[in-house]
Amino acid sequence: MGRNLQKDYGLERQVAIFMPILEGTDGVEKMSKSLGNYIGINEEPKDIYGKVMSIPDSLIIRYFELTTDIHPDELAVIRKNLESGNVNPRDIKMRLAREITALYHGHEEASSAEEHFRKVFQKREMPESISQYEIPQSMFNSGGIDVVKLLVLTGFVSSNSEARRLISQGAVKVNGNKINTYRISIHDGDIIQAGKLKFIKIRIKDIPV
Repeated sequence: MGRNLQKDYGLERQVAIFMPILEGTDGVEKMSKSLGNYIGINEEPKDIYGKVMSIPDSLIIRYFELTTDIHPDELAVIRKNLESGNVNPRDIKMRLAREITALYHGHEEASSAEEHFRKVFQKREMPESISQYEIPQSMFNSGGIDVVKLLVLTGFVSSNSEARRLISQGAVKVNGNKINTYRISIHDGDIIQAGKLKFIKIRIKDIPV
């Protein structure tokens, strides 16, 4: 219709390219940064890999079609194997995660991201390399530290409401233990985990002697 209107107004009719809308990691809404269900192409390899592994199995083929460059003949084999139940969907999804991660970071980084995923999520181990975050002693009081504020300061979340939601869902852990309160005791060297992908080691400045 737009092309017809352009012709009626004496304008050159433009070529329109229509693309399917890709659902986000929640499998429901379209992928959107504002909805928090997106996979950013400039994210760390381990984050891209982990987010791909979180999509519903029902989206595996759609992600192969819209986000990878594998040959249609190979995709047909993958589709057939999934439909027949001859393979575990998790294994196909790991192939998908490797393909997508490698597109933006290369095959070596994709392999490292897969090893990180196996260690953290399949073997339930802590990652070998964890970033450190320094917090001042002044943030502490007799009641501990405000973990909502801490999650925002570390960049794990963008808002207090998102932090509270993660805590209420049991997605925030200290040294592997879930927390269910907004104020906690924390010590130098403790490891904070938010969701499945984000880890940080706390370093406390100005520790009293």
